[in-house]
Amino acid sequence: MSELLQTTINTLAVGGLYALIALGYTLVYGILRFINFAHSDVVAWGGWLAFTVAGAAGWLAEDGAPVFAVVLVVIATMGLCAAIGVTIERLAYRPLRSAPRLNVLITAIGVSLFLQNVGLKLFGNRPRSISAGTALIRNNEPIAAFADVRILRFDVLPIVLSVALLIGLQWLVYRTRMGRGMRAVAFDERVASLMGVNVNRVVTLTFGLGSALAAVGGILFALRVDLQQTAEAAWVVLGLKAFVAAVVGGIGNVRGAAAGALLIAFVEVFVHTYIVKAFPGRLWIAQLQDIYVFGILILVLLFRPSGLLGKSSVEKV
Repeated sequence: MSELLQTTINTLAVGGLYALIALGYTLVYGILRFINFAHSDVVAWGGWLAFTVAGAAGWLAEDGAPVFAVVLVVIATMGLCAAIGVTIERLAYRPLRSAPRLNVLITAIGVSLFLQNVGLKLFGNRPRSISAGTALIRNNEPIAAFADVRILRFDVLPIVLSVALLIGLQWLVYRTRMGRGMRAVAFDERVASLMGVNVNRVVTLTFGLGSALAAVGGILFALRVDLQQTAEAAWVVLGLKAFVAAVVGGIGNVRGAAAGALLIAFVEVFVHTYIVKAFPGRLWIAQLQDIYVFGILILVLLFRPSGLLGKSSVEKV
């Protein structure tokens, strides 16, 4: 029972991390109907910008820092990543809004490569740590422990933040004027503009909001592992898994992104743990962790292409 509870907590923590990043994918797709493949690179920039901001403020030293240091670092990083997202939309995507989707896809790949190489130039290629021995998160100590179950700080943060931000997004989309504008643009951009909706403002807000969520995901990922260079495969795989979560849940659906993230995390952590336990001594099974995740994507696309919570659309031709 203790192992089951511990695995469940680990699953929720990983699912919360994926949900934060998947929400950025699903917001942009819900409005503009294209995949922002540079989103995972904004996640990487979020981790590195948090490290840079904390270092500039002197909060990475061993001798301590103010209690509010984490909050200020997160807010500053979210603002910087939101500015990056808005800039990308304004300079790269807005001129191509009426262009063929292939043009936008190629541009997204180009933006991704640009962010990777600029990040490599700015932040270097040496691994760094934002958590070990720092004043931001002194140690990954358990905040609660019973039997053999340990609830760590790094496990609680993704769960709490993902739930809070999901509730906030639901309120924004379904209870505010800007949310009505977002849903109108998602339904029909031309009709929305004729009805007085400022389409450019809605799209800009969407990119900024999605990039801010990516920043939080990058910070949480950086707290769990050492920061790798912005072109490192770990960032790409993280973004791909979050994208898979968005597709599995029904891309364009906020709640679907969260549901898909939990499912992907369940497959990655829960199933992987017990499969490895069932076949001890076979290391090659432990290396199939990512295959389980993308296998779920294939199954969902085969039997429910619109995703778990997505809706099929009918178009007249």
